[in-house]
Amino acid sequence: MIAARPPEDDRSAALRGGGKPFGLARWSRASLRRTLVLALLGGMLVASGAALWSAWRTATRAADAAYDRSLAGAIKAIDANITTAGGGLGVELPYPMLEFFQLTSGGAVYFRVATEDGLVEIGNTDLPPPGPDLPNGRPRFRNASYYGEPIRLGSYARELKPPLAGHEGRPRVVVQVAESMRPRHEFRRVLLLEAGARNAALVALALLLMALGIGWALRPLARLSAEVQQREPNDLTPIDETSLPREVRPLVEATNHHMRRHQQASEERRRFVDDASHQLRTPLTTLATQVAFALREAPPGPTHDALTAIREQLDAATRQVNQMLALARADSMELRPEPVDLVALARDLTRQWWPRAREARIDLGFDTSEPTLTMAAQPGLLREALSNLLHNALRYTPAGGHVTVRVAAEAGEARLSVEDDGPGLPPEELARAGERFFRGSGAQAGGSGLGLAIARAVAERHDGHLRVHAGPRGHGFVACLVLPLPPATT
Repeated sequence: MIAARPPEDDRSAALRGGGKPFGLARWSRASLRRTLVLALLGGMLVASGAALWSAWRTATRAADAAYDRSLAGAIKAIDANITTAGGGLGVELPYPMLEFFQLTSGGAVYFRVATEDGLVEIGNTDLPPPGPDLPNGRPRFRNASYYGEPIRLGSYARELKPPLAGHEGRPRVVVQVAESMRPRHEFRRVLLLEAGARNAALVALALLLMALGIGWALRPLARLSAEVQQREPNDLTPIDETSLPREVRPLVEATNHHMRRHQQASEERRRFVDDASHQLRTPLTTLATQVAFALREAPPGPTHDALTAIREQLDAATRQVNQMLALARADSMELRPEPVDLVALARDLTRQWWPRAREARIDLGFDTSEPTLTMAAQPGLLREALSNLLHNALRYTPAGGHVTVRVAAEAGEARLSVEDDGPGLPPEELARAGERFFRGSGAQAGGSGLGLAIARAVAERHDGHLRVHAGPRGHGFVACLVLPLPPATT
């Protein structure tokens, strides 16, 4: 009995790589340079915002302290000119000082001198009251509104000596001076703009330095990338980690470990292919020899017919085994390129297949306009690939047909093609040509479906590809090995 598996939630699926990844996973796939710059930029913007807020508070305190000292000076000047010598409250206003104060403050200035009970008032009598608990001899400042205009109001109280006539006890006099808040706001705004411009310049300079520093720090990774890209496809030698930063060495060590394991697996696969080739071919060859001897000795009749059928099946099995081993070699064989003249290779191979073509009454030809075409390749693999293309063409071309082997160079590529005028493949099956064990709908019995797969594997091992299409007039079949040529050859 198989227990039902509970459904996975989105979180577990995202952690395993399915579904939509979380923000952290998306960040991890982004550019390291961009991630570092954005992370540092975010921190710098937060720090810059905090610095601006601190600058605003500092500017507010500085403006209040400076302007409040001016208000206090005006209050002291007015208070110094208060007299009660005649029994009443008299004030000789210092107009030059008030004019100077109004000029320096840059806004309107208001004043009020009154007894605490409000019976005697001089100046702007409708100024807001000073508020309760106003201490003696110490000015107090607060924000207020005067006819809808924000003002800064300074209030000061002291006892009258001598007191006013008709007053008992020690009455107090209250001196108030107010000014508009616009100059203070403008002062704070200018300080804040200067701090903002300074912070913006610092952030821009820091970003430039960060970009240069990150680029300099990531240069070893760029060198490592260029070194790995310039390697040969089968170069599995360990990467030198002595010149790399300490943070990158674990990744390089893991990569070297992976390459060592891959190299061991490739060597084991090559040994298996060699052992399988020896262990399979020897008994098949022995069995084919014994069947051939039995056919020569067997009289005509059912026994002879059975032995003939056994020989045909044995031939098909031998070819299928050879093709599977060839495909395994194409996948796992270590490439040892050497200079190969593709024109000479294709011409010699075509000559070797002439007897088979004559036996099948097929016109096999060779065509090229290149005197020589040399590239670094594995000649054994190329021969195997081209032999499979020729075998397929001769197998499916009817008697009296034509098969042509062509070698050409075009646009920096070498093209070894085999063209026949057989039935070909339907357009909907051309895309699958080259898949392992795929056989077309019109394929003959006894095939393995590995010929084109071997050719494609060999082309890909040489950084090329297999191209298949219909013949020139829409009939037949063309299989082409497209291989990149070195610049000098081009």
